[in-house]
Amino acid sequence: MKRFLRTLWLVGPMTITGAAGFGSGFSQEAIGQMSDVAQAAAPQSSTVGQPSPRPAESPEYQQTQARLAEGWNTWDVHSVATQVLLPEGLAIHIGLKHNSTLSNESFLSDALIGRQGPGAEQLVPGPHAWDGSYTDLRLFWQGHNVRIQSAHDGKDLVLLATPLPSPSESTVPLPALPPTILVSINFLWNRPGTVLRAKDHLEAHGATRTVPVYCTCGSGDRSVTNLPTAGPYFALDFTAPVGISTGKSRTLAEIHEALGRQKRAYDKSISAAGEAAPIADAIQTTLGWDTIYEPEGRRVVSPVSRVWSVAWGGYVIFDWDNFFAATMAAIGDRDLAYANTIETLRGSTVQGFIPNYARARGWKSSDRSEPPVGAITVLGLYTKFGDRWLLRDTFTPLLRWNRWWSEHRDIQGYLTWGTDGENEPANLDDGSRGTRAGAILESGLDNSPMYDDATYNNQTHQLEWADVGLMSMYIADCDALATMADVLGRSAEGQELHERSARYRAKLATLWDGSSGIFLNKDLHTGQFSPRLSPTNFYPLFAKAATPAQADIMIKKHLLNPQEFWGEWVIPAIARNDPAFGDQQYWRGRIWGPMNYLVYLGLRNYDVPEVRAEFAQKSRQLFLKEWLGNGHVHENYNAMTGIGDDVTSSDRFYHWGALLGFIEYLEQTTPSLATGSPK
Repeated sequence: MKRFLRTLWLVGPMTITGAAGFGSGFSQEAIGQMSDVAQAAAPQSSTVGQPSPRPAESPEYQQTQARLAEGWNTWDVHSVATQVLLPEGLAIHIGLKHNSTLSNESFLSDALIGRQGPGAEQLVPGPHAWDGSYTDLRLFWQGHNVRIQSAHDGKDLVLLATPLPSPSESTVPLPALPPTILVSINFLWNRPGTVLRAKDHLEAHGATRTVPVYCTCGSGDRSVTNLPTAGPYFALDFTAPVGISTGKSRTLAEIHEALGRQKRAYDKSISAAGEAAPIADAIQTTLGWDTIYEPEGRRVVSPVSRVWSVAWGGYVIFDWDNFFAATMAAIGDRDLAYANTIETLRGSTVQGFIPNYARARGWKSSDRSEPPVGAITVLGLYTKFGDRWLLRDTFTPLLRWNRWWSEHRDIQGYLTWGTDGENEPANLDDGSRGTRAGAILESGLDNSPMYDDATYNNQTHQLEWADVGLMSMYIADCDALATMADVLGRSAEGQELHERSARYRAKLATLWDGSSGIFLNKDLHTGQFSPRLSPTNFYPLFAKAATPAQADIMIKKHLLNPQEFWGEWVIPAIARNDPAFGDQQYWRGRIWGPMNYLVYLGLRNYDVPEVRAEFAQKSRQLFLKEWLGNGHVHENYNAMTGIGDDVTSSDRFYHWGALLGFIEYLEQTTPSLATGSPK
């Protein structure tokens, strides 16, 4: 997808021996280019990265975050097996100790979905309600098979951990000894509080309340003392179900009753989607497990995955990824949709653009942006919910970003990608800033073959490349912002945006190649069209920049052509007959949710209902293939096999993979949502 630190995302589980694994999802060529960049500046403080001032929050948005950041949920980025009470920050952690009669004991202190590497835990995510009122998770580790469920009972929390038989297909030897389950309690994020052991329970004293925590095991086995954790805990041999409850003591039967009640409520909410219920379940579950409380910004947000966020110091917000997360969240949680939108915009740089990444301790890509899909996201949310304050809160940063593109990425009237490496404050560890690799990273398509032959100008720090995809997305951005301006009564800005849209629409029209029957990228260094095709060549459909006749040719000659894009699994990030298709690594031939999504939005603008429906069904088929089998929501998928797990560079729980299902959800339920047009 995007970024230069992709090698950090495969962190292994914590063990007594401290084992960890790392993998790479970046192209070796790009890694080499980045490592060649010398770092001449002196090191800076690791505590804070000189972030640009965050804009003030409106009362409406403050209320939005206050509603989100309350109660029990899986707020801790470091473990999905931890439940946290907000605003206190009181945490209940579930850990497992693998016991042995020899020397291979280890302790799993936290658990993450999709972590890879030797000895990594394997998790199958079950339902996760938006508000955390019900969660269900399966964990496989060191031969142990565990189910962890949680539910709200009023304002209290109940947890149930159940040991299960090891699956018959497991290749891990059965442990000779049962594991130890450890339930520890503390306060996160340096929040004030103490936890004390009482006679039959643990008692947490926070800043505003006291929360007693009970275990069906009583006080736990006091003989289990040599465990790698600090503070009070329950611990015992894990041979039978263990229940945890707050507020008052509950029996296993009472905990089961609370779980069943919340599970029925969850199922009822999902069934409202009708035939799209499996997709609604997948989207709610994916965003539920990926949503965290981010203490630096005191906010609830949904980074791309916890594995990514942990590797980036606690969180990382990527531009178009989080805008797409906001769009998907709108199917069930308006507040979360607004939070993901506004928090992405609040990462705006001092130069006025939304960065490629904004990560923990204030570091961000001050040199480059990412695809401009923010305005279409906001307009879609406004169309669905009608909250005028959302337009008011987002219009100014979106307009600054829109203006920035035409001021800083225009060559001969065309838009291209670039990297302003001289911008301050500079992220000194980002070796791609001011380089060819950094310019390509701005596209979000890190190692796309489209840019293999693009000329990079070392003086302007831009690709000399008229990019069909960027220009199409930008035109759509102008049009959406102009509509927002009309609603807000900003007539001068609306006129400015209409004029800018028309200017770039006219330039995009010059990229139509009649002999090829499609819009083509143009090498501005040589003046020649590039024959390499990717889904971005179809984005003029999304911008409504193709005439009906052009759209008909593009769809019939290229999209439905099995030698290029059509087939059992659609659509690859480079045409099937391109020499790079066989690489099937990252953007070199694999299938990506955001590309399918933007092409689908384009198909809706033209009278091709049969093509659109089949495209949606094929996207759904691809998504459900691994979702139903093992709960994976992959970052990208193999275009020949439909498998996402064939490479380590495809995160197993990356929320924009759910866009493949979201396409079918829109097709079946609210097809007007994505374009922002009235129903």
